[in-house]
Amino acid sequence: MSRQGERKTKRIRLISYFPELLLLLVCGALLLGNIDKKQGYHMDELLSFELANAEFNPWIVPTQPQGRLAKFVENELRGDSFGETVDNMVATVKDVVENRGNSKLLSYKADVYEEPVWMERETFVDYVTVDETDDFSYLSVYFNVKDDNHPPLHFALLHTVSSLFKGEITPLMGCVINLVCVLVVMVLLMKLGRWFMVIRGVPEWGRFTGFVVAAVYGLSVGAVSTTLLIRMYAMVTFWCVALLAIHVRKIFSYMLGGTDFTEHNKLLVLVTVLGFWTQYFFLFYCLILAVVTVVILWMQKRKQGVCCYIRSMVLAAIIGVGLFPFAISDVFSSGRGVEALENLSEGFAGYGSRLAAFAGILGRETGSVCLLIPFLVVVCGFSIRRWFVPSGREGSKMRNGAGLLAVLWIPLVGYFLLAARMSPYLVNRYIMPVFPVFTLVMVAAVCKGIGFVSIRHKKEKLAKILAGVLAGVLVCGQFLILIGHESKYLYLGYDAQRELAEEYSEYPCICVYQGVGYYENLLEFTEYDRTLLVTTQELSDRQETESLTELSKAVILVKAGLDRDAVEHVLETKYGLCEVKTLMNEGAPYGDSVFIVEHR
Repeated sequence: MSRQGERKTKRIRLISYFPELLLLLVCGALLLGNIDKKQGYHMDELLSFELANAEFNPWIVPTQPQGRLAKFVENELRGDSFGETVDNMVATVKDVVENRGNSKLLSYKADVYEEPVWMERETFVDYVTVDETDDFSYLSVYFNVKDDNHPPLHFALLHTVSSLFKGEITPLMGCVINLVCVLVVMVLLMKLGRWFMVIRGVPEWGRFTGFVVAAVYGLSVGAVSTTLLIRMYAMVTFWCVALLAIHVRKIFSYMLGGTDFTEHNKLLVLVTVLGFWTQYFFLFYCLILAVVTVVILWMQKRKQGVCCYIRSMVLAAIIGVGLFPFAISDVFSSGRGVEALENLSEGFAGYGSRLAAFAGILGRETGSVCLLIPFLVVVCGFSIRRWFVPSGREGSKMRNGAGLLAVLWIPLVGYFLLAARMSPYLVNRYIMPVFPVFTLVMVAAVCKGIGFVSIRHKKEKLAKILAGVLAGVLVCGQFLILIGHESKYLYLGYDAQRELAEEYSEYPCICVYQGVGYYENLLEFTEYDRTLLVTTQELSDRQETESLTELSKAVILVKAGLDRDAVEHVLETKYGLCEVKTLMNEGAPYGDSVFIVEHR
C-alpha cells in the first residue's frame, strides 16, 4: 500500500472512532470544569504536596521547623555550585563508610525547641512547593514517604509536576495526574467491554458495550471524586483496571489460539510492581485476582501457564519489596497498618454496618448503574442457562466465559469486602477502584442479555430498541446527576479564607489547633508574615511570652471544634491581645474562626 493510502486508512480509522473520542473529550471537559471549581483541600491532599516537595522534611512539627536531614543537606551538602555539591556528597559518603555511627551525617542534630516557635512565610512555601534548589529531588521523596504509610510512586509524580511549575500549588497540578488516569481507565473499559462480548459470543455488541460502560463511568459522581481528590487513589484505580485488562486480554488471546501466561508477561510484572508502589490496597485486588487466575489455569490443566504466572508474580513481589522494603513495616507495624489488621481481626463485629455504609457509597458514586439491578434480574433470568451451562460445540467457549466471569466478579467482590472491613474511615476513597469494574460488570451483563435477544431469538429490532433505551437512560441519567452534584472535594468557600490571608499578609498569624488540623491551612500560612502553631493548652502554658506580648496586631485562626471564648480569654489575660474584628466565624469549608487582635 502506498504512503498516501496508509494515511487515508489511518484517517478513516480515526473517523470511525469519532464517538469514542467525542466521549473522552466531553468527559474530560466536564472533569476539567470540576477541577477549575476546586478551591480548598483535604488535609491529606496538602500532606501529599508536603511529602512530595518538602526536601528531606517529611513532617511539619511546630517545635522543629526543620528536620535533621533537611538541616544537614542545607548546611553540609548543598554547595554554591554543582561541583562543590558533588564534592560534599563524596566527602559525606567517605565519612559514613569510615566512621559509621560517629559520622557527621548520622550524628547530626536538628534544632528542637521546648515550645512551638514562629515559622516564617518562606518556611511554609518551602514545605509545599519546589524551587531551583530542590526540583526533581526523588531521593527526598523516597526519604519522606519511608516514614509515611504509603509507597512513593504517586508522590514522585506529584513532585515531578511541582518541579515543572516551580513556586506554585494549584488544584490542577495535583488533579491532572488523576484526570489522565480516569481517561485512560475509560479507554480500558471500552476495550474490556468489547472483549467481554467477544468472549461471551456476541461480538456484534462489543463496541456498543464498551462505549456505554465508559460513558456511565466517565459521567459518574465517582469519576469526579476520583479526579478531584489529590491522593493516590486515581492511580491505584488505573492499575487495578489495567491489571484486569491484562488478564482478560490473555483469556481473549488464548481463545483465539494464542498464548496465555506462558510468555510475554513483562507488562504483567510492571503493572503489578507499579500498583504496589502506589497504594497497598492494590494488594487486595491483585492477590485475589492472582488466586482466581491460578485456579482457572489449574482447572483447565494448563500447568505450564500456572508455573509461568506464579513466577511472574513472585518476580513482581521481589522487585516491589526489594526497591521499597519499608513496605513491610508499613503493612505490619505502622499505625495505619496495625489499625487495618486489627479491623480485620474483629471479624464480623460491626461488619454489617460497615458493609451498608460502603454499599451506600458505591450506589451514590456509580449513580444510575443502580437502576440496572431490576433489569438485570429480568434479563439474567432467561439467559442464565446460556451463561453457565455448556452445551454441544460451545462447551469450550462457555468454559472460557465462566473463567471470565470469575476474573471479573471474584476480585471485585473480594476487594469490596476487604476494604469495607479494613478501611480506617467510611469514605469513598478506599473503594474508588471498585467504581469502574462494578460499572463494567453491571452494564456488560445487561448488554449480554440484549445481545442474546438479538442473536438467539432473532429479534434484532427489539434488541436495538432496548439498547437505545438503555444507553439513553444511563447516559442522560448520569449527566443529570453529575450537573446537579457538588463534590465535597471542591471545598467551596476556601477562596474567601485564602483571600483573607492575602489581604492581611503583613500580619503575623497564631493558629490554635487540635490534632494536626493546621495541615488544612498550609496555603494561608504561605501568605502571612509568620505563623505560630499552638494548641489551646500550649497557648495557656507558654513560658516564652515576649514574642506575643510585643505584638501590636495579629490574625488569630481558631480551628473548628475548639472553644473560641477560651482562646480569647487566654489571649487577653496573658498576652494583652483583645479582639477588634471578626473576619470569619465558623466559615466554610473547615468551620474555622478568624479574627484580628490588637494589643490593648
